[in-house]
Amino acid sequence: MSGQLDWKNLTNMQSTILQQQFNRVGRVEHGSVALPGIIRSGSIGGPDTFNMGTMPSAQQQITTGQMHRGHMPPLSLAQQALMGTINSSMQAVQQAQADLGHVDNLPPLGHDLASRVWVQNKVDESKHEIHSQVDAITAGTASVVNLTAGEPTETDYTAVGCAITTISSNLTEMSKGVKLLAALMDDEVGSGHKLMGAARMLAGAVSDLLRSVEPAAAEPRQTVLTAAGSIGQASGDLLRHMGEGETDEKFQDTLMNLAKAVANAAAMLVLKAKNVAQVAEDTILQNRVIAAATQCALSTSQLVACTKVVSPTISSPVCQEQLVEAGKLVDRSVETCVKACRSASDDGELLKQVGAAAGVVSQALSDLLQHVRHYASCGEPIGRYDQATDTIMNVTENIFTSMGDAGEMVRQARVLAQATSDLVNAMRSDAEAEVDVDNSKKLLAAAKLLADATARMVEAAKGAAAYPDNEDQQQRLREAAEGLRVATNAAAQNAIKKKIVNRLEIAAKQAAAAATQTIAAAQNAAASNKNTASHQQLVHSCKMVADSIPQLVQGMRSSQAQPEELGPQLALIMASQSFLQPGSKMVASAKSAVPTVADQAAAMQLGQCAKNLATCLAELRTATQKAHEACGPLEIDLALKTVQTLKSELQDAKMSVIDGQLKPLPGETLEKCAQDLGSTSKTVGSSMAQLLTCAAQGNEHYTGVAARETAQALRTLAQAARGVAASTKEPQAAAAMLDSAQCVMEGSAMLIHEAHQALVHPGDAESQQRLAQVAKAVSHSLNNCVNCLPGQKDVDMALRSIGEASKKLLVDFLPPCSKTFQEAQSDLNHTAAELNHSAGEVVHSSRGRSSQLAAASGKFSQDFDEFLDAGIEMAGHTQSKDDQIQVIGNLKNISMASSKLLLAAKSLSVDPGAANAKNLLAVAARAVTESINQLITLCTQQAAGQKECDNALRELEAVRGLLDNPSEPVNELSYFDCIESVMENSKVLGESMAGISQHCKTGDVVASHTHDAINEAAQLMKEAVDDIMVTLNEAASEGGMVGGMVESIAEAMGRLAEGTPPEPEGSFVDYQTTMVKFSKAIAITAQEMMTKSVTCPEELGGLASQVTVDYGQLAHQGYLAAATAEPEEVGFQIKTRVQELGHGCIYLVQKAGALQLSPTDSFSKRELIECARAVTEKVSLVLSALQAGNKGTQACITAAGAVSGIIADLDTTIMFASAGTLNPENEESFADHRESILKTAKALVEDTKLLVAGAASTQEKLAQAAQSSAKTITQLTEVVKLGATSMGSEDPETQVVLINAVRDVAKALAELIGATKCAAGKPADDPSMYQLKSAAKVMVTNVTSLLKTVKAVEDEATRGTRALEAAIECIKQELTVFQSKDVPEKSTSPEEFTRMTKGITIATAKAVAAGNSAQQEDVIATANLSRKAISDMLTTCKQAAYHPEVGEELRSKALQYGSECTTGYINLLEQVLQVLQKPTPEQKQQLAVHSKHVAACVTELVQIAEAMKGSECVDPEDPTVIAETELLGAAASIEAAAKKLEQLKPRAKPKQADETLDFEEQILEAAKSIAAATSALVKSASAAQRELVAQGKVGSNQANAVDDGQWSQGLISAARMVAAATSNLCEAANASVQGHASEEKLISSAKQVAASTAQLLVACKVKADQDSEAMRRLQVVAGNAVKRASDNLVKAAQKAAFDKTEDDSVVVKTKFVGGIAQIIAAQEEMLRKERELEEARKKLAQIRQQQYKFLPSELREDEG
Repeated sequence: MSGQLDWKNLTNMQSTILQQQFNRVGRVEHGSVALPGIIRSGSIGGPDTFNMGTMPSAQQQITTGQMHRGHMPPLSLAQQALMGTINSSMQAVQQAQADLGHVDNLPPLGHDLASRVWVQNKVDESKHEIHSQVDAITAGTASVVNLTAGEPTETDYTAVGCAITTISSNLTEMSKGVKLLAALMDDEVGSGHKLMGAARMLAGAVSDLLRSVEPAAAEPRQTVLTAAGSIGQASGDLLRHMGEGETDEKFQDTLMNLAKAVANAAAMLVLKAKNVAQVAEDTILQNRVIAAATQCALSTSQLVACTKVVSPTISSPVCQEQLVEAGKLVDRSVETCVKACRSASDDGELLKQVGAAAGVVSQALSDLLQHVRHYASCGEPIGRYDQATDTIMNVTENIFTSMGDAGEMVRQARVLAQATSDLVNAMRSDAEAEVDVDNSKKLLAAAKLLADATARMVEAAKGAAAYPDNEDQQQRLREAAEGLRVATNAAAQNAIKKKIVNRLEIAAKQAAAAATQTIAAAQNAAASNKNTASHQQLVHSCKMVADSIPQLVQGMRSSQAQPEELGPQLALIMASQSFLQPGSKMVASAKSAVPTVADQAAAMQLGQCAKNLATCLAELRTATQKAHEACGPLEIDLALKTVQTLKSELQDAKMSVIDGQLKPLPGETLEKCAQDLGSTSKTVGSSMAQLLTCAAQGNEHYTGVAARETAQALRTLAQAARGVAASTKEPQAAAAMLDSAQCVMEGSAMLIHEAHQALVHPGDAESQQRLAQVAKAVSHSLNNCVNCLPGQKDVDMALRSIGEASKKLLVDFLPPCSKTFQEAQSDLNHTAAELNHSAGEVVHSSRGRSSQLAAASGKFSQDFDEFLDAGIEMAGHTQSKDDQIQVIGNLKNISMASSKLLLAAKSLSVDPGAANAKNLLAVAARAVTESINQLITLCTQQAAGQKECDNALRELEAVRGLLDNPSEPVNELSYFDCIESVMENSKVLGESMAGISQHCKTGDVVASHTHDAINEAAQLMKEAVDDIMVTLNEAASEGGMVGGMVESIAEAMGRLAEGTPPEPEGSFVDYQTTMVKFSKAIAITAQEMMTKSVTCPEELGGLASQVTVDYGQLAHQGYLAAATAEPEEVGFQIKTRVQELGHGCIYLVQKAGALQLSPTDSFSKRELIECARAVTEKVSLVLSALQAGNKGTQACITAAGAVSGIIADLDTTIMFASAGTLNPENEESFADHRESILKTAKALVEDTKLLVAGAASTQEKLAQAAQSSAKTITQLTEVVKLGATSMGSEDPETQVVLINAVRDVAKALAELIGATKCAAGKPADDPSMYQLKSAAKVMVTNVTSLLKTVKAVEDEATRGTRALEAAIECIKQELTVFQSKDVPEKSTSPEEFTRMTKGITIATAKAVAAGNSAQQEDVIATANLSRKAISDMLTTCKQAAYHPEVGEELRSKALQYGSECTTGYINLLEQVLQVLQKPTPEQKQQLAVHSKHVAACVTELVQIAEAMKGSECVDPEDPTVIAETELLGAAASIEAAAKKLEQLKPRAKPKQADETLDFEEQILEAAKSIAAATSALVKSASAAQRELVAQGKVGSNQANAVDDGQWSQGLISAARMVAAATSNLCEAANASVQGHASEEKLISSAKQVAASTAQLLVACKVKADQDSEAMRRLQVVAGNAVKRASDNLVKAAQKAAFDKTEDDSVVVKTKFVGGIAQIIAAQEEMLRKERELEEARKKLAQIRQQQYKFLPSELREDEG
């Protein structure tokens, strides 16, 4: 078919009857050519003539698309997917048509007020939902029209499928709503049937559209447009029958006329384009013009069709969007047509006509779109004040956010001044034109206020401009802007408020509509969602939103109906606030479910709906916040009005009960309403408690929030009470329920009123008293209301029955026995079993219907009575008065336990969802069983073990019911804790059953006939335990076990958004400190997860669990911190940042689960690393928010961290000094630094004063003091280190004394900063203030000590004495810390504790020697050693004492003797001090006394450590034990390194390291071989060492103990060297493969492995038997394997280095100067390398010399 255009059809009147035909070049297809012919008319060569009219009929009959049907190309995959979507959608449409055959059958409704309100609300909700669904159907139809406009190959079939899915899913939901609405509508005039008919017409039109767009059908384009138009017509009819049609018919007529105007203009453009085509000489260009004109006409016809479709629902934004999209298509086609004409001809006149026609089309299109936009803005003209007011509001926000940037603030202030000037002028103009004098005065007064505020702002702006760096000037400008904002609000209050409320109404409508769409999309996607967890989460969130939509719709409609009333507006605000949280959760659930939906169209629909809902929620959140600000805090008044309305509704329901006309509402049942009432009663109680607290504190905002929450809870309570009354068959019970609910409402109204009065008169004692009395009365009314529930009275009767029966136990003398002992015992056993069974029935029935609980409680009380009688009978048979008292006491315990059981069952039946209620019930049931067992054990005489078996059976009977409800929580353990607990107990259970089986057979040989049965039962039990262990192990190892973690994090985030916070127990500082701790912990764990994702993915589960725990703590602390933060904006920011971190943690945990399922998935690894980085960033945001909350305390935290780093640095410096390596770099003396030290120390004292004062001052000053002190201690540390260094390494002990002195100062400063942080903002009598003063004293003492040390350090006669004094003071401070109640963060082993006590013995001997010699050098050494020895002992003592396995008695003894030992040592040092001052023989004799006391304490400590270890222990100081431990540790270290190396690049099978591999593979294989070989080597060395011990060559002879110790030390040293060398080798191999290390490092590492291996072999060889099998394995197998593997690696690395050298080339610069510079640089590098080589040789020699000192003599000889 040619590309000519039939111009006869392109007249103004017939421009929409075009048929598009696509021609394209393709490959030749073989097939039949016997096709129906097509007759075409037309002229060839010469101009065409134009006739007005229709085409010949023959042509119309022929061109029906047969040619395309006969030769349709095969459908593409996308088209096939669309066909599947259309087929499933067609089925949904047919089902909807069938459903619309009849209306819903509603139960009979009453005529009371609540019923009438329910009907009206349901009508409103149904209308809103149907309207939103019709909106979606018409928008989807318009989308189909727009998307199918182009060539089939360019069509986005997934998007078409999405639009069709939207249509069908909304039609399905709409049919349900129409059926309900038709049943609710007054059907006297048949409106319900008309509505059903209109809905069926719409379903039929949708069916026609689906058929017309099937890719296989190839229907003409006009068929699609006609079907779409039918949908538009049917939609309009449906809305009109529903009473929701667009009211402005004139607007719709104008809309259609404007669309036709676009079509007419386009037809004119086509005619002008035809003229250009006729004169075009190039055929290709001519055809291009024709195609462009055709497309222009087609896009215009689509615009007209689209307009027809969306016209009935043009108020919907999505419909407006589709119409705009159709307009864009027209605009693009016009532009294409104009371009084609310009390229086809140079005729200026014709092109001018085309341009003019195109301009007409563009103008017509612009008019159409402007008309739509005008409607979208509700047709309201921009008010005189609106623009200026909006500018003022926006610019003031900009000023607030620009704090710190004075230039930007001043620039914004200029804009603000102009806007306020415009507003003032407008107000004055209105005042002059105002007829009413009062109104004129009000306007002028408001204008004056605004003008004054503007003047103040201008002055402040001038100040900020003049002093841009002055923060005070910026603050003044901010405050002036705030004042201007307030003045603007006051001036234009009514106009602003009206506009804001109108915006909220629109936002609420759109949010409700978007939520409805998302629910429909979620239900449609359910069938193809393959992830059960995400589907269930989405369903749950959809249910929550569906429950919230009615309240939002009612609030929106009430506000629209009563625009001048404040009550409906507040109700809308509250409904909007309540809608935001479930709406946000649904968005998150929908987004997370999209990837798991297999159907692409359904997934796209769900994703688009979620995105749209998120946008609507953002607008709703903003509109709600602004409306709340505008309408003011009037929640209390609204709450009072709500409660009074509820009281009226209950009174009306009471009248209906009297008339016998009260009916339950649809969906209400007795059980549901009873549960709602029970759970809501607790909610009412808690919200009222919050109301009381907030009112007593005078907090108006939180009192309003609590009043609102109370009113909402009371609404639910009233509905539930009415539902219970309507479902109760007894009129008296129904009336009692309604009366009690009315009493609650009356009392609540009084309570809210009194709360309001308390706010008006804060601190009024009489008002507070009235408030408490009213609250007590309401609580009583609530209890009465709950007691009216069915089943509750029966439980109360059972409780009274038990109480009456228990009075039998209060008599002085028991009645005489009427039965024999055997009969009484049998009776007791039987009644005990019955009572135990009845207790189980009570537990079971409390989860069921109220009638079941009534029956079970009655049976329980009856069985209790019988059991009590049997127990009293048994008590009469006791032999002594004491036994009788004991039996009666047990019966009383059973009575108490039974009462508690009934109370717990009653509580659970009232509120099954109450926290911990099920646990309390289970505990109560177990208590009954245990108390029965105690009585039976006391009273019965049976064979050994029989009583225990009976008791166990009763306990099993009591807990068996728990397995019937596996989803109910019975403890507070987490999922992982539960798995661990069950696994541990399963092992115990298996062992216990084996023990029962064994003891039964050995203990009762006579009853041998039971042994087979026992064996069979034991075997079955063992198999069951094995099964549960397997199942639990699978569950524990499952990688995707993150659902519980995600839920925990989400719950923690949800608690952050809760309304009224609890009364905080601490200050903001406390919560801030804890938050910083947990935030940093999360960041550290996230970083570790990044590392483990590559090296050890199986460990991610534990890390993810740690993140979850830490975030839960962080969120809880964040909730409290936000409540105590000032100002409120900081609290809000903290909440927001913590919630954002929660989202990041959820994503991180989810990615960790995904990576555990697929550890090799590189994409999952990248995702996890990105999530971990995001978490780290969000942690920094949380920390910055905390810093904004309290600069001072945050500065303290930062300073404390800095000081901790300084202390660690000083510890390192002390080690260098002790080793004699702290040498000065130049010739300087200590005198050069003395003055600097003294000056800096005095500056630190001044900072200390400021720090202490800062605790009671502002946060700003505290921050300055903390920062200054941290800076000064850094300076002090540096100058002291320089001073110590200048003294030279010849006197290391004096260096250590000096450094210790400044370390004491730093430690005291750290304590002082911590105390300051805790005391900040506290009153003077707070305990933290006393701690601050104490810390300040210690600080001053230590600085004074430093100054004394500095002055005495050059005085050889006194510096030892000074060092000893400082040491004594330091030890006393350490002892104070030790005696505090603080529990250490970690624990240590008893072996480590024992090792530390040895240091005390050495230090004691050193102290006695120093006292006897009285030499200053000895005293200094003693002082330094004493510090470390005592500090280490105290630390390990406390850590060992608080080990989880250490009992309370041992802990107390350890702490006692740790203190005594330290006190004794202090006395010893003080005695040394006295000896130095007065060296008499008597004084020196006292040294021995004190040393003996210390030794005795050390002995006690060692014995305590031995007791901590238990019996199976060895001497940790035994050299052979150390050797074996170190060997095994070295082997483990090597294996860990090898495992890490293996994970670097996993292999399918092992390979040999040879030349067939590339370099990286050679490295890995050779390194793995070395790691495996060294592991075997060290294990062989361990075996050889054990063999030596067994042979008696080591460890058995005390005479050789020293020699054995030396040999063991050599073995330890060699084993450590092997392990370290192997670890270095693995790291070098890893780095080399990744391109981060050189081959030289590999070669060096491999050689070091070989050398250390040789040393280990020699060490083992020294004492070994040469014929030993262990020695042979060590020498031949393990040793040679290491050597061989090392040689292979060296060869591979050397070869690679050689190859690399060959490839290296140097680029020589050609220019002279550049060349000279290059030569100089090369020479410089050569010299530097030579110097480094020489230094490296010296360093190696030193290392070998140091190591040589620790080698045994045998090794030295061998080495030599």
